[in-house]
Amino acid sequence: MIETALVVVIVICLIALILAALLARNLLSQDEGTPKMREVSDAIKVGAEAFIKRQYSTIAIIAIILAVVIFVVYYFTGQQSLAVYTAVSYIIGATCSAVAGVVAMSIAVRTNIRTAAAAQHSDGKALDYSFRGGAISGLIITSMSLLGVSLTYIALGANPQTTPFVILGFGFGASFVALFAQLGGGIYTKAADVGADLVGKVEAGIPEDDVRNPATIADLVGDNVGDCAGRGADLFESTAAENIGAMILGVALFPVFGVNGVLFPIVMCSLGLLASMIGILTVKGKDGADPMDALNRGYYITAIISAVFLFFGVQWLLGAATGWLYFFYAGLVGIVLSVCFLRVTLYYTDHHYRPVKEIADASETGAATNIITGFSVGLETTAIPAILIAISLLLSYWFGSMTGIESGGLYGTAVATVGMLMVCAYVLAMDTFGPIADNAGGIVEMSGAPEEVRKRMDSLDAAGNTTKALTKGYAIGSASLAVFLLFNAYMADISKLTAKAFDVVNLASVPVFVGALLGAMLVFLFASFAIRAVSKTAQSVIEAVRIQFKNPGIMAGTQKPDYAAVIDITTQGALRNMVLPGVLVIGFPIFIGVTMRHEALAGFLMVATITGILLALILNNSGGAWDNAKKFIESGAHGGKKSEAHKAAVIGDTLGDPFKDTAGPSLHVLIKLLATLSLVLAPLFI
Repeated sequence: MIETALVVVIVICLIALILAALLARNLLSQDEGTPKMREVSDAIKVGAEAFIKRQYSTIAIIAIILAVVIFVVYYFTGQQSLAVYTAVSYIIGATCSAVAGVVAMSIAVRTNIRTAAAAQHSDGKALDYSFRGGAISGLIITSMSLLGVSLTYIALGANPQTTPFVILGFGFGASFVALFAQLGGGIYTKAADVGADLVGKVEAGIPEDDVRNPATIADLVGDNVGDCAGRGADLFESTAAENIGAMILGVALFPVFGVNGVLFPIVMCSLGLLASMIGILTVKGKDGADPMDALNRGYYITAIISAVFLFFGVQWLLGAATGWLYFFYAGLVGIVLSVCFLRVTLYYTDHHYRPVKEIADASETGAATNIITGFSVGLETTAIPAILIAISLLLSYWFGSMTGIESGGLYGTAVATVGMLMVCAYVLAMDTFGPIADNAGGIVEMSGAPEEVRKRMDSLDAAGNTTKALTKGYAIGSASLAVFLLFNAYMADISKLTAKAFDVVNLASVPVFVGALLGAMLVFLFASFAIRAVSKTAQSVIEAVRIQFKNPGIMAGTQKPDYAAVIDITTQGALRNMVLPGVLVIGFPIFIGVTMRHEALAGFLMVATITGILLALILNNSGGAWDNAKKFIESGAHGGKKSEAHKAAVIGDTLGDPFKDTAGPSLHVLIKLLATLSLVLAPLFI
């Protein structure tokens, strides 16, 4: 059974990689558009690759230092045999996560030009190309995550009762790189975006992506290094860390299911990858149709097929229990939660619904009322998702308990998490589609394409904004289930290390309460540093753009702006400002665990997780709502472009930029990083 289950995972991953290769070959053979389009695209590609090279050089230095720390912790706490294995699995996880980010960015910067070229003739073709680019990233990243966990499991002994604890390092390495990739890329993309908008749209009164604006190329580069590379590393980490956490919980059920309960998570995620492949192949763009219709259809097909595969997978691997059907119900809870999160996020961030319309209406009376209304929408968005998460945890725990198996309730929550992860590859395809469409729109604008081509790309860009918001909702939903899973894995690891049951965290204990309080504080402090980093870097961008705008030749269109200077300023600012919040997140929980020990750190994790989930919802959804309120006005509502309402909406959107693309997405990774770090360094806190 060990060989059969792992062979299934490996074979499906190889099929996914073959499909990705075929899609890539077809995509790269398509037309690259006009010489002006290629000129803009080449500038984006060069800027993105230069940033990634410098960013990952910085990350590598910190990662190597941390690998030494992990080795020392295990070696001097009497676990010499695990020291090398854990450090090596950490390096492998970090490397794979870095590669995942580079793959996502590399595909995106080659797809944007082909999407722009296709838009010259057909909006349906433009959708096909941009979504296929996203699908290639989704298939490769998800396959790499599953193969990474599976092959590391095999390489480190494949002992179902001990190896899951050893490969914790893989998940921590993935989380570590994902945090810096998302944070650094988020600072870059939003600093450039804010600078371009405030000086270009508000001060100079020129259109978005105007060729005269020196910050436009940096803005388009940011879409790739933040929304593609950062999100690719994020979702790679999600799949890896959550699978490892579920495998650890499966160890507790080894007497019931044997190795099946341990391998169940990666087998089901591989079946979800197969379902995603089918869903991806059903997406077909049509001229004049709403792009979201095709994308939503593919998602629902993926979810339904995943549910069917879940039934047979549970029967195959967990059928030894008489109540195995309840585990299937628990998995369905996870799939349904993913659908619900997407729909709730759509309601709060799409211009067809009340929240975004309220923000647009408030823009009529100025930027202040736009900001007040937008922030109130962000606060409101915590209610329904929190209730959905609560219901999902309670239901999945109850279904697991109904199996009559000891620890079945906790394993039920793990199955629900796996159910939500099954659609990950398709969600990542939708996520990467967004920045590709955005970049293609920028290329069309800057190359001076005809008005009809711009209109085609406007429709696709609007759909991309929606999918980016939806996938952030999915990310925080899956993170919330995952961190509960990882928290329980941490308690199981402490029990194993101390040979004593650790299943209660006493918040009335002073050290535990202090740890919990500081956990909440860390989340807010991190968000503050991330948002401030955008502001600092954006100020440098604004000053540089203002200086160039004083050149009459640039504003007259007779002289080309110095795009490279702004790209360099943004790169330096992003890399400089990502280090402090990243190091804070790594160092602070270690300090708590060393000084107040493992139970206080458990309280720290609990409250940091809850606070992180709620704050991420506020930041993600308010930012998305502000962005789409601006685009709603730009479509002609409330006076359209250059109206007073539009100027107010641009200010609101600018405030929302670091919320939704820097601090918010980084919090998804932060709460998982805290959990994986605690798991890996648990011997230090005993």
